[in-house]
Amino acid sequence: MRKEIKIPAIERGVVVDHIPAGQALKVVDILNLREDHDCITSIGMNMESKKMGRKDLLKIENKFIYKTELEKISLVAPNAVISFISNFKVKEKIKAQTPDVVSGVIKCKNKVCVTNHQNVKTKFHLVGEKPLRFKCHYCERIMEGKEVNLI
Repeated sequence: MRKEIKIPAIERGVVVDHIPAGQALKVVDILNLREDHDCITSIGMNMESKKMGRKDLLKIENKFIYKTELEKISLVAPNAVISFISNFKVKEKIKAQTPDVVSGVIKCKNKVCVTNHQNVKTKFHLVGEKPLRFKCHYCERIMEGKEVNLI
């Protein structure tokens, strides 16, 4: 018989579900949860999932997620589902959507790209979703999701 550990429900905050296994800590960093001491955070990593095989999950009490944070989450967890909780109930549920154009969020891997040598805001175009691929607007280098470094 397998014992389970239950993570308690949250009164107000967000749940980020369907994070690819091993990516939860990247989402923690995107949301600055290591520095935000007002948020109680429960992290489930490498959990069984019927859809994904394995997944990570975050429950964050007293947290609101902004549009720029959602955009960044979509870059590391393109199929994430974000549930907004109020009075212990789901008030809204959205799926992360990777935007067609991402500006000022990703660092270009090309060492000679103008964005790495001048004060130029990065800009990338989505060119593929499975796997996630972006093309630099300036040097045209294509990077896959696992190569993407957030600024």
